[in-house]
Amino acid sequence: MDNYVNYFTEIEEHFQRRRGTILLLSTLDWALIETWKDAGIPLEAVLRGIDSAFDHYDKRPSKTRKVNSIAYCSQEVLAAAEQMKEAAVGTVPQQRDTGFNAADIASFLKRNADLIKGAKLPDTARQVANEAARSLHDLAAGVDVGRGKLEDLERRLTVMEEKLFAVLLAGTPDEKLVEIRGQADREIAPYRSKMAGPQIEQLHRQYVHKALLERHGIPRLSLFYM
Repeated sequence: MDNYVNYFTEIEEHFQRRRGTILLLSTLDWALIETWKDAGIPLEAVLRGIDSAFDHYDKRPSKTRKVNSIAYCSQEVLAAAEQMKEAAVGTVPQQRDTGFNAADIASFLKRNADLIKGAKLPDTARQVANEAARSLHDLAAGVDVGRGKLEDLERRLTVMEEKLFAVLLAGTPDEKLVEIRGQADREIAPYRSKMAGPQIEQLHRQYVHKALLERHGIPRLSLFYM
């Protein structure tokens, strides 16, 4: 979690700078960034991968189509992460400031608790949602920004979000799930050749996860979304 307060924002802004125009990221893009975050890929590796992908694109003699998704950079991001991993072998990790402070985290947790309480949810999800809101308020009252404490908090938030996702998944009509999964397949299709099977599977799950939370107005709970 070192200095990754703006993990998503920095990736979005860097991609837009290299593309040369503002492009709102799609559900697929955000889901892909989520898979990189979950895999522990450093922000620096993602930015290097984006640069490398656009450097190769800029050398192409014909550029009839714009780069319209971060998924275009997927292979280069993974390659950059592997290079950084190999370069770090034998080095001593440096302890860095996490970039978080207790007041901001408490405010983030309380805001998410209020959003969850106000969300329109099926009855089957309401009990889990109310429990999550109470837990967020309790966590906000005792925020500790120590390194190990933040990692424990992030794990708690992950478990909480997974529970919410599970009840939303169970309570969503089959027709809607088929629609969301079909949309995920269509958006991922142009980039399948750039990804390995496990990455495609993880990206597909993250896409559905994000789409269901958005559909019900449930915020992302991870500290990376502050």
